[in-house]
Amino acid sequence: MSKGKGGYNMGGMNRNQMMAQARKMQEQLVAAQEKAAATEFSASAGGGMVKVTATGDLRLTSVTIDPQALDPDDVDMLQDMIVAAVNDVLEQAESSSEQAMSSLAGGLNIPGLF
Repeated sequence: MSKGKGGYNMGGMNRNQMMAQARKMQEQLVAAQEKAAATEFSASAGGGMVKVTATGDLRLTSVTIDPQALDPDDVDMLQDMIVAAVNDVLEQAESSSEQAMSSLAGGLNIPGLF
């Protein structure tokens, strides 16, 4: 590698430029993670009998169960509705987060990033 002004020349970009670009990308990543944490997603199951809300950082924030869903003879159905609604909301949040991170990485597949 040839040494140019301010550092080693790496494909037309010196080390200082690369470090500045890496810092900028890290700042954008932190901002995207903070935005995801503040974004809420909702899902329901059983025709709205069970509703759940989660944030983009995959934190469940609320579960609402319609009293009509409380059938002591069919607890299994209620449990299934809760699992379905939670899985749906977490899938929405994760998908949104992956899309945001992918757009920041410019479509690059960076292992361990998302």
